[in-house]
Amino acid sequence: MTIKDLKPELIWGIFDEITQVPRPSKKEGKIREYLLDFAKKHGIEAKTDAIGNVAMRVPATPGKEHVPTVVMQSHMDMVPNQTKPETHNFETDPIKTEVDGEWLHSAGYKTTLGADNGIGMAASLAALVDKSFAHGPLEALFTIDEETGLTGAKNLGKDMITGETLLNLDSEDDGQIFLGCAGGIDTISTFTYTREAVPAGYQFFKVSMLQFKGGHSGADIHLGRANTNKLLARFLNDCYKAYGNIALADINGGELRNVIPGNAYAVIGIPADKKEDLRTRLNHFAATIEEEYKGIEGNQVIKLESAETPEYVIDNDTAKRIVLAIHSCPNAVIAMSKSIEGMVSTSTNLALIRMNRDKNEVVITTSQRSEEESRKFDIGSQIVAHFTLAGAKVEQGDGYPGWTPNMDSKILKVAVKAYEDLFGVTPICTSLHAGLECGNFLVDNPKLDMISFGPTLRDVHTPKESMHIPAVEKFWKHLVKILEMVAEK
Repeated sequence: MTIKDLKPELIWGIFDEITQVPRPSKKEGKIREYLLDFAKKHGIEAKTDAIGNVAMRVPATPGKEHVPTVVMQSHMDMVPNQTKPETHNFETDPIKTEVDGEWLHSAGYKTTLGADNGIGMAASLAALVDKSFAHGPLEALFTIDEETGLTGAKNLGKDMITGETLLNLDSEDDGQIFLGCAGGIDTISTFTYTREAVPAGYQFFKVSMLQFKGGHSGADIHLGRANTNKLLARFLNDCYKAYGNIALADINGGELRNVIPGNAYAVIGIPADKKEDLRTRLNHFAATIEEEYKGIEGNQVIKLESAETPEYVIDNDTAKRIVLAIHSCPNAVIAMSKSIEGMVSTSTNLALIRMNRDKNEVVITTSQRSEEESRKFDIGSQIVAHFTLAGAKVEQGDGYPGWTPNMDSKILKVAVKAYEDLFGVTPICTSLHAGLECGNFLVDNPKLDMISFGPTLRDVHTPKESMHIPAVEKFWKHLVKILEMVAEK
Protein backbone atom coordinates (compact mmCIF):
# COMPACT_ATOMS: atom_id res chain seq x y z
CA MET A 1 0.00 0.00 0.00
CA THR A 2 1.13 3.56 -0.78
CA ILE A 3 -0.13 6.99 0.12
CA LYS A 4 -2.13 7.02 -3.14
CA ASP A 5 -4.28 4.16 -1.81
CA LEU A 6 -5.35 5.94 1.38
CA LYS A 7 -8.83 7.30 2.07
CA PRO A 8 -10.34 9.89 1.95
CA GLU A 9 -8.80 10.23 -1.49
CA LEU A 10 -9.27 14.00 -1.73
CA ILE A 11 -7.19 15.07 1.27
CA TRP A 12 -4.60 12.32 0.84
CA GLY A 13 -4.19 13.07 -2.85
CA ILE A 14 -3.50 16.74 -2.12
CA PHE A 15 -1.12 15.88 0.71
CA ASP A 16 0.77 13.58 -1.65
CA GLU A 17 1.15 16.47 -4.10
CA ILE A 18 2.46 18.68 -1.30
CA THR A 19 5.14 16.13 -0.36
CA GLN A 20 6.52 16.50 -3.89
CA VAL A 21 7.12 20.24 -3.46
CA PRO A 22 10.30 21.32 -1.62
CA ARG A 23 9.39 23.80 1.13
CA PRO A 24 12.02 24.28 3.85
CA SER A 25 11.51 27.30 6.10
CA LYS A 26 12.43 30.61 4.47
CA LYS A 27 12.42 28.99 1.03
CA GLU A 28 8.71 28.72 0.32
CA GLY A 29 8.80 29.90 -3.29
CA LYS A 30 7.98 26.49 -4.81
CA ILE A 31 5.09 25.73 -2.46
CA ARG A 32 3.71 29.25 -3.00
CA GLU A 33 3.76 28.58 -6.75
CA TYR A 34 1.98 25.26 -6.16
CA LEU A 35 -0.76 26.98 -4.15
CA LEU A 36 -1.33 29.67 -6.76
CA ASP A 37 -1.40 27.06 -9.53
CA PHE A 38 -3.93 25.04 -7.50
CA ALA A 39 -6.14 28.11 -7.16
CA LYS A 40 -5.93 28.86 -10.86
CA LYS A 41 -6.70 25.25 -11.78
CA HIS A 42 -9.84 25.22 -9.63
CA GLY A 43 -11.03 28.76 -10.32
CA ILE A 44 -10.39 29.94 -6.76
CA GLU A 45 -9.78 33.59 -5.91
CA ALA A 46 -6.21 33.94 -4.58
CA LYS A 47 -3.83 36.70 -3.56
CA THR A 48 -0.47 37.19 -1.91
CA ASP A 49 0.85 39.88 0.40
CA ALA A 50 4.21 41.63 0.45
CA ILE A 51 5.82 39.08 2.78
CA GLY A 52 4.72 36.06 0.69
CA ASN A 53 1.63 34.71 2.47
CA VAL A 54 -1.16 33.32 0.29
CA ALA A 55 -4.90 33.72 0.89
CA MET A 56 -7.73 32.04 -1.03
CA ARG A 57 -11.48 32.55 -0.93
CA VAL A 58 -14.49 30.62 -2.20
CA PRO A 59 -18.09 31.82 -2.02
CA ALA A 60 -20.76 30.22 0.11
CA THR A 61 -22.89 27.36 -1.07
CA PRO A 62 -26.02 28.99 -2.60
CA GLY A 63 -28.39 29.95 0.19
CA LYS A 64 -25.58 30.18 2.78
CA GLU A 65 -24.31 33.64 1.87
CA HIS A 66 -25.46 35.07 5.22
CA VAL A 67 -23.27 32.67 7.21
CA PRO A 68 -20.14 34.07 8.94
CA THR A 69 -16.91 33.58 6.99
CA VAL A 70 -14.61 30.88 8.37
CA VAL A 71 -10.84 31.11 7.89
CA MET A 72 -8.81 27.88 7.70
CA GLN A 73 -5.17 28.60 8.49
CA SER A 74 -1.98 26.57 8.03
CA HIS A 75 1.67 27.26 7.24
CA MET A 76 3.63 26.48 4.08
CA ASP A 77 7.04 25.65 5.47
CA MET A 78 8.41 22.49 7.05
CA VAL A 79 11.36 21.62 9.26
CA PRO A 80 14.20 20.21 7.11
CA ASN A 81 15.71 17.53 9.34
CA GLN A 82 17.23 14.20 8.30
CA THR A 83 19.33 11.34 9.54
CA LYS A 84 23.11 11.51 9.42
CA PRO A 85 24.96 11.41 7.06
CA GLU A 86 22.89 13.92 5.16
CA THR A 87 21.90 12.93 1.62
CA HIS A 88 18.58 14.77 1.08
CA ASN A 89 18.42 18.24 -0.48
CA PHE A 90 15.31 19.87 0.94
CA GLU A 91 15.44 22.65 -1.65
CA THR A 92 15.18 20.27 -4.62
CA ASP A 93 14.14 16.77 -3.51
CA PRO A 94 10.60 15.53 -2.86
CA ILE A 95 9.75 13.74 0.38
CA LYS A 96 9.42 10.01 -0.17
CA THR A 97 6.67 8.47 1.98
CA GLU A 98 6.03 5.01 3.38
CA VAL A 99 2.83 3.45 4.74
CA ASP A 100 3.67 1.43 7.84
CA GLY A 101 0.49 -0.18 9.21
CA GLU A 102 -1.62 2.68 10.58
CA TRP A 103 1.21 5.21 10.26
CA LEU A 104 2.73 7.27 7.47
CA HIS A 105 6.34 8.41 7.67
CA SER A 106 9.20 9.21 5.33
CA ALA A 107 10.66 6.22 3.50
CA GLY A 108 13.14 4.56 5.84
CA TYR A 109 12.67 7.33 8.41
CA LYS A 110 15.30 9.32 6.53
CA THR A 111 13.72 12.79 6.68
CA THR A 112 10.99 14.75 8.36
CA LEU A 113 7.60 13.97 6.81
CA GLY A 114 6.34 17.54 6.53
CA ALA A 115 2.92 16.62 7.92
CA ASP A 116 3.61 19.66 10.09
CA ASN A 117 1.87 21.47 8.44
CA GLY A 118 1.35 19.84 5.05
CA ILE A 119 -1.75 18.04 6.28
CA GLY A 120 -3.24 21.36 7.39
CA MET A 121 -2.66 22.81 3.93
CA ALA A 122 -4.15 19.70 2.33
CA ALA A 123 -7.28 19.92 4.49
CA SER A 124 -7.78 23.61 3.66
CA LEU A 125 -7.42 23.02 -0.09
CA ALA A 126 -9.69 19.98 0.04
CA ALA A 127 -12.42 21.97 1.82
CA LEU A 128 -12.20 24.73 -0.79
CA VAL A 129 -12.86 22.34 -3.70
CA ASP A 130 -15.17 19.76 -2.12
CA LYS A 131 -18.73 20.22 -3.44
CA SER A 132 -20.27 17.47 -1.31
CA PHE A 133 -21.21 19.62 1.71
CA ALA A 134 -22.84 23.02 2.33
CA HIS A 135 -20.80 25.82 3.83
CA GLY A 136 -20.67 29.57 4.24
CA PRO A 137 -17.96 31.76 2.72
CA LEU A 138 -14.57 30.11 3.22
CA GLU A 139 -11.09 31.60 3.35
CA ALA A 140 -7.81 29.74 3.51
CA LEU A 141 -4.65 31.43 4.77
CA PHE A 142 -1.23 29.90 4.13
CA THR A 143 1.61 31.61 6.00
CA ILE A 144 5.36 31.47 5.48
CA ASP A 145 8.19 30.78 7.89
CA GLU A 146 6.23 29.50 10.85
CA GLU A 147 9.01 27.17 11.94
CA THR A 148 11.91 29.60 12.15
CA GLY A 149 10.56 33.07 12.72
CA LEU A 150 6.75 33.34 12.41
CA THR A 151 7.56 35.92 9.76
CA GLY A 152 4.32 35.41 7.85
CA ALA A 153 2.03 35.70 10.85
CA LYS A 154 3.89 38.74 12.19
CA ASN A 155 3.65 40.56 8.86
CA LEU A 156 0.24 39.49 7.59
CA GLY A 157 -1.00 41.87 4.93
CA LYS A 158 -4.06 44.02 5.62
CA ASP A 159 -7.33 42.46 4.42
CA MET A 160 -5.68 39.11 3.60
CA ILE A 161 -8.48 37.59 5.65
CA THR A 162 -11.90 39.03 6.43
CA GLY A 163 -13.46 36.30 8.57
CA GLU A 164 -13.64 36.60 12.36
CA THR A 165 -13.70 32.83 12.96
CA LEU A 166 -10.38 31.04 12.44
CA LEU A 167 -9.53 27.34 12.45
CA ASN A 168 -5.81 26.80 12.92
CA LEU A 169 -5.05 23.35 11.47
CA ASP A 170 -1.60 22.97 12.98
CA SER A 171 -1.91 20.89 16.14
CA GLU A 172 -1.01 17.26 16.54
CA ASP A 173 -3.40 15.26 18.70
CA ASP A 174 -6.69 13.72 17.63
CA GLY A 175 -9.35 14.15 20.30
CA GLN A 176 -7.90 17.42 21.53
CA ILE A 177 -8.94 20.96 20.69
CA PHE A 178 -6.47 23.68 21.55
CA LEU A 179 -7.55 27.14 22.57
CA GLY A 180 -4.29 28.66 23.76
CA CYS A 181 -0.54 28.38 23.32
CA ALA A 182 2.75 29.53 24.79
CA GLY A 183 4.56 32.63 23.65
CA GLY A 184 8.26 32.44 22.91
CA ILE A 185 11.52 34.31 22.56
CA ASP A 186 14.98 33.39 21.25
CA THR A 187 18.24 34.24 22.99
CA ILE A 188 21.40 34.20 20.90
CA SER A 189 24.80 34.24 22.62
CA THR A 190 28.02 34.83 20.71
CA PHE A 191 31.49 33.98 21.99
CA THR A 192 34.39 35.54 20.09
CA TYR A 193 37.60 33.56 20.29
CA THR A 194 41.22 34.02 19.27
CA ARG A 195 43.11 31.37 17.35
CA GLU A 196 45.82 29.58 19.27
CA ALA A 197 48.53 27.24 18.08
CA VAL A 198 47.95 23.54 18.55
CA PRO A 199 49.62 22.44 21.81
CA ALA A 200 52.66 20.23 21.35
CA GLY A 201 52.16 16.53 22.06
CA TYR A 202 48.37 16.63 21.68
CA GLN A 203 46.34 14.10 19.72
CA PHE A 204 42.90 14.98 18.33
CA PHE A 205 39.60 13.11 18.39
CA LYS A 206 36.03 13.72 17.29
CA VAL A 207 33.50 13.10 20.05
CA SER A 208 29.95 12.59 18.69
CA MET A 209 26.50 12.27 20.28
CA LEU A 210 24.23 11.02 17.48
CA GLN A 211 20.75 9.69 16.74
CA PHE A 212 19.07 10.78 19.94
CA LYS A 213 15.32 11.26 19.54
CA GLY A 214 15.26 15.05 19.75
CA GLY A 215 11.76 16.29 18.96
CA HIS A 216 9.73 19.47 19.05
CA SER A 217 11.02 21.81 21.72
CA GLY A 218 7.47 22.74 22.70
CA ALA A 219 5.37 19.63 22.26
CA ASP A 220 8.04 17.16 23.44
CA ILE A 221 9.94 19.17 26.05
CA HIS A 222 8.22 17.38 28.96
CA LEU A 223 9.19 13.89 27.79
CA GLY A 224 12.62 14.01 29.38
CA ARG A 225 14.56 13.37 26.18
CA ALA A 226 18.27 14.02 26.07
CA ASN A 227 19.67 17.28 24.77
CA THR A 228 22.87 16.34 22.93
CA ASN A 229 24.35 19.83 23.31
CA LYS A 230 24.06 19.46 27.05
CA LEU A 231 25.44 15.90 26.99
CA LEU A 232 28.41 16.98 24.90
CA ALA A 233 29.27 19.81 27.28
CA ARG A 234 28.84 17.45 30.22
CA PHE A 235 31.43 15.08 28.76
CA LEU A 236 33.81 17.88 27.80
CA ASN A 237 33.60 19.26 31.32
CA ASP A 238 34.53 15.81 32.64
CA CYS A 239 37.56 15.91 30.34
CA TYR A 240 38.61 19.29 31.71
CA LYS A 241 38.42 17.88 35.23
CA ALA A 242 40.34 14.73 34.27
CA TYR A 243 43.12 16.26 32.17
CA GLY A 244 43.39 19.80 33.52
CA ASN A 245 43.05 21.16 30.01
CA ILE A 246 41.78 20.13 26.59
CA ALA A 247 42.21 21.80 23.22
CA LEU A 248 38.86 22.62 21.57
CA ALA A 249 39.13 22.79 17.78
CA ASP A 250 35.50 22.46 16.71
CA ILE A 251 32.06 22.29 18.30
CA ASN A 252 28.65 21.99 16.68
CA GLY A 253 25.25 20.74 17.74
CA GLY A 254 21.53 20.75 17.12
CA GLU A 255 19.36 20.98 14.05
CA LEU A 256 16.99 23.96 14.30
CA ARG A 257 15.99 26.59 16.86
CA ASN A 258 12.72 24.85 17.76
CA VAL A 259 14.09 21.31 17.93
CA ILE A 260 15.53 19.42 20.91
CA PRO A 261 19.08 18.62 19.71
CA GLY A 262 19.50 15.03 18.62
CA ASN A 263 23.07 15.32 17.32
CA ALA A 264 26.22 17.13 18.45
CA TYR A 265 29.98 16.79 18.14
CA ALA A 266 33.26 18.36 19.15
CA VAL A 267 36.84 17.95 17.98
CA ILE A 268 39.18 18.00 20.94
CA GLY A 269 42.85 17.51 21.60
CA ILE A 270 44.34 15.83 24.68
CA PRO A 271 47.85 14.78 25.65
CA ALA A 272 48.71 11.80 23.43
CA ASP A 273 49.42 9.59 26.43
CA LYS A 274 45.81 10.03 27.61
CA LYS A 275 44.11 8.65 24.48
CA GLU A 276 43.30 5.25 25.95
CA ASP A 277 41.94 6.91 29.07
CA LEU A 278 39.73 9.06 26.83
CA ARG A 279 38.30 5.98 25.11
CA THR A 280 37.60 4.34 28.45
CA ARG A 281 36.09 7.53 29.81
CA LEU A 282 33.71 7.87 26.85
CA ASN A 283 32.67 4.23 27.10
CA HIS A 284 31.79 4.74 30.76
CA PHE A 285 29.93 7.93 29.84
CA ALA A 286 27.96 6.14 27.11
CA ALA A 287 26.94 3.43 29.57
CA THR A 288 25.87 6.06 32.09
CA ILE A 289 23.73 7.87 29.52
CA GLU A 290 22.18 4.60 28.39
CA GLU A 291 21.14 3.89 31.97
CA GLU A 292 19.92 7.43 32.68
CA TYR A 293 17.74 7.52 29.57
CA LYS A 294 16.55 3.91 29.62
CA GLY A 295 13.00 3.81 28.29
CA ILE A 296 13.32 7.33 26.87
CA GLU A 297 16.06 7.07 24.27
CA GLY A 298 17.31 3.80 22.82
CA ASN A 299 19.02 4.07 19.45
CA GLN A 300 21.64 6.66 20.29
CA VAL A 301 25.26 6.47 19.20
CA ILE A 302 28.08 7.94 21.29
CA LYS A 303 31.43 7.45 19.61
CA LEU A 304 35.06 8.52 19.46
CA GLU A 305 37.00 8.83 16.21
CA SER A 306 40.53 9.91 15.42
CA ALA A 307 40.72 13.37 13.85
CA GLU A 308 43.27 15.27 11.82
CA THR A 309 45.40 17.79 13.66
CA PRO A 310 43.70 21.17 13.08
CA GLU A 311 45.34 24.38 11.90
CA TYR A 312 44.46 26.05 15.19
CA VAL A 313 42.34 25.69 18.33
CA ILE A 314 40.05 28.05 20.22
CA ASP A 315 41.95 29.95 22.90
CA ASN A 316 41.78 28.10 26.17
CA ASP A 317 39.95 30.77 28.17
CA THR A 318 37.12 31.13 25.66
CA ALA A 319 36.88 27.38 25.05
CA LYS A 320 36.46 26.65 28.74
CA ARG A 321 33.87 29.42 29.16
CA ILE A 322 31.88 28.01 26.22
CA VAL A 323 31.87 24.49 27.66
CA LEU A 324 31.01 25.62 31.19
CA ALA A 325 28.27 27.94 29.92
CA ILE A 326 26.60 25.18 27.92
CA HIS A 327 27.02 22.67 30.73
CA SER A 328 25.45 24.94 33.35
CA CYS A 329 22.75 26.56 31.19
CA PRO A 330 19.14 25.90 32.33
CA ASN A 331 17.35 23.55 29.95
CA ALA A 332 13.98 21.78 29.58
CA VAL A 333 10.93 22.34 31.82
CA ILE A 334 11.15 25.29 34.19
CA ALA A 335 7.58 25.44 35.54
CA MET A 336 4.26 23.62 35.13
CA SER A 337 0.95 25.34 34.45
CA LYS A 338 -1.16 26.49 37.37
CA SER A 339 -4.38 26.42 35.32
CA ILE A 340 -4.12 23.23 33.22
CA GLU A 341 -3.00 20.04 34.98
CA GLY A 342 -0.05 18.30 33.34
CA MET A 343 0.66 21.23 31.03
CA VAL A 344 4.11 22.79 30.81
CA SER A 345 3.98 26.51 31.54
CA THR A 346 7.60 27.57 31.02
CA SER A 347 10.59 25.94 29.36
CA THR A 348 13.90 26.68 27.70
CA ASN A 349 15.76 24.69 25.05
CA LEU A 350 19.48 24.93 24.31
CA ALA A 351 18.93 24.38 20.63
CA LEU A 352 21.99 25.19 18.54
CA ILE A 353 25.77 25.47 18.75
CA ARG A 354 27.42 26.81 15.61
CA MET A 355 31.10 27.59 15.03
CA ASN A 356 31.68 30.40 12.54
CA ARG A 357 35.32 30.13 11.53
CA ASP A 358 35.22 33.17 9.26
CA LYS A 359 34.34 35.41 12.20
CA ASN A 360 36.11 33.46 14.96
CA GLU A 361 32.78 32.98 16.73
CA VAL A 362 30.80 30.26 18.45
CA VAL A 363 27.08 31.10 18.45
CA ILE A 364 24.64 29.45 20.85
CA THR A 365 20.90 29.72 20.22
CA THR A 366 18.38 28.99 22.95
CA SER A 367 14.59 29.35 22.84
CA GLN A 368 12.28 30.13 25.75
CA ARG A 369 8.52 29.48 25.91
CA SER A 370 5.81 30.27 28.44
CA GLU A 371 2.03 30.57 28.65
CA GLU A 372 2.67 33.58 30.92
CA GLU A 373 4.30 36.61 29.33
CA SER A 374 5.98 37.59 32.61
CA ARG A 375 7.58 34.14 32.98
CA LYS A 376 8.63 34.11 29.32
CA PHE A 377 10.57 37.31 29.83
CA ASP A 378 11.90 36.15 33.20
CA ILE A 379 13.43 32.92 31.91
CA GLY A 380 14.69 34.83 28.88
CA SER A 381 16.34 37.33 31.23
CA GLN A 382 17.92 34.50 33.20
CA ILE A 383 19.46 33.05 30.04
CA VAL A 384 20.77 36.50 29.08
CA ALA A 385 22.34 36.86 32.53
CA HIS A 386 23.83 33.37 32.34
CA PHE A 387 25.65 33.87 29.06
CA THR A 388 26.59 37.47 29.89
CA LEU A 389 28.39 36.23 32.98
CA ALA A 390 30.18 33.73 30.74
CA GLY A 391 31.50 36.61 28.63
CA ALA A 392 29.28 36.23 25.58
CA LYS A 393 27.59 38.97 23.60
CA VAL A 394 23.88 38.27 24.05
CA GLU A 395 20.97 39.34 21.84
CA GLN A 396 17.25 38.67 22.02
CA GLY A 397 14.55 38.99 19.39
CA ASP A 398 11.12 40.47 19.99
CA GLY A 399 9.64 37.02 20.36
CA TYR A 400 6.03 36.17 19.71
CA PRO A 401 2.96 36.46 21.92
CA GLY A 402 1.06 33.66 23.54
CA TRP A 403 -2.63 32.97 22.98
CA THR A 404 -4.81 33.19 26.08
CA PRO A 405 -7.53 30.50 26.27
CA ASN A 406 -11.16 31.62 25.87
CA MET A 407 -13.48 28.98 27.29
CA ASP A 408 -16.50 31.00 26.07
CA SER A 409 -15.42 30.74 22.43
CA LYS A 410 -18.36 30.19 20.08
CA ILE A 411 -16.37 28.14 17.59
CA LEU A 412 -15.03 26.01 20.45
CA LYS A 413 -18.58 25.03 21.39
CA VAL A 414 -19.34 24.19 17.75
CA ALA A 415 -16.17 22.10 17.43
CA VAL A 416 -16.85 20.17 20.66
CA LYS A 417 -20.44 19.39 19.60
CA ALA A 418 -19.25 18.35 16.13
CA TYR A 419 -16.71 15.92 17.61
CA GLU A 420 -19.27 14.50 20.03
CA ASP A 421 -21.83 13.98 17.26
CA LEU A 422 -19.29 12.27 15.01
CA PHE A 423 -17.38 10.07 17.44
CA GLY A 424 -19.47 9.80 20.60
CA VAL A 425 -16.85 11.24 22.96
CA THR A 426 -16.06 14.71 24.25
CA PRO A 427 -12.70 16.05 23.06
CA ILE A 428 -10.17 17.40 25.51
CA CYS A 429 -10.04 21.21 25.43
CA THR A 430 -6.64 22.42 26.48
CA SER A 431 -3.70 24.69 25.76
CA LEU A 432 -0.48 23.92 23.89
CA HIS A 433 3.06 24.57 25.04
CA ALA A 434 4.27 24.63 21.46
CA GLY A 435 3.95 27.94 19.68
CA LEU A 436 1.16 28.64 17.21
CA GLU A 437 0.62 31.63 14.99
CA CYS A 438 -2.70 32.46 16.63
CA GLY A 439 -1.34 34.96 19.13
CA ASN A 440 0.13 37.02 16.30
CA PHE A 441 -3.20 37.15 14.46
CA LEU A 442 -4.86 38.61 17.56
CA VAL A 443 -2.52 41.61 17.53
CA ASP A 444 -4.24 43.08 14.46
CA ASN A 445 -7.51 41.13 14.69
CA PRO A 446 -8.43 41.08 18.41
CA LYS A 447 -12.00 39.92 17.62
CA LEU A 448 -10.87 36.64 16.06
CA ASP A 449 -12.55 33.59 17.57
CA MET A 450 -10.06 30.75 17.20
CA ILE A 451 -9.36 27.12 17.91
CA SER A 452 -6.62 24.75 16.76
CA PHE A 453 -6.93 21.04 15.94
CA GLY A 454 -5.35 18.40 13.74
CA PRO A 455 -4.64 14.68 13.33
CA THR A 456 -2.23 12.75 15.52
CA LEU A 457 1.43 13.33 14.66
CA ARG A 458 4.38 11.92 16.55
CA ASP A 459 8.11 12.77 16.70
CA VAL A 460 7.48 15.99 14.79
CA HIS A 461 10.60 17.83 13.59
CA THR A 462 12.62 14.60 13.62
CA PRO A 463 13.28 12.02 10.89
CA LYS A 464 10.88 9.72 12.77
CA GLU A 465 7.97 12.13 12.24
CA SER A 466 4.86 9.99 11.71
CA MET A 467 1.18 10.68 11.02
CA HIS A 468 -1.63 8.40 12.21
CA ILE A 469 -3.59 7.45 9.11
CA PRO A 470 -7.00 6.80 10.79
CA ALA A 471 -6.69 10.15 12.58
CA VAL A 472 -6.48 11.97 9.25
CA GLU A 473 -9.92 10.69 8.24
CA LYS A 474 -11.30 11.77 11.62
CA PHE A 475 -9.65 15.18 11.23
CA TRP A 476 -11.20 15.63 7.80
CA LYS A 477 -14.68 14.58 8.99
CA HIS A 478 -14.37 16.93 11.96
CA LEU A 479 -13.39 19.88 9.79
CA VAL A 480 -16.28 19.27 7.38
CA LYS A 481 -18.75 18.87 10.25
CA ILE A 482 -17.64 22.16 11.82
CA LEU A 483 -18.09 24.01 8.52
CA GLU A 484 -21.51 22.39 8.05
CA MET A 485 -22.64 23.33 11.56
CA VAL A 486 -21.53 26.95 11.12
CA ALA A 487 -23.54 27.00 7.88
CA GLU A 488 -26.68 25.87 9.74
CA LYS A 489 -26.95 29.25 11.46
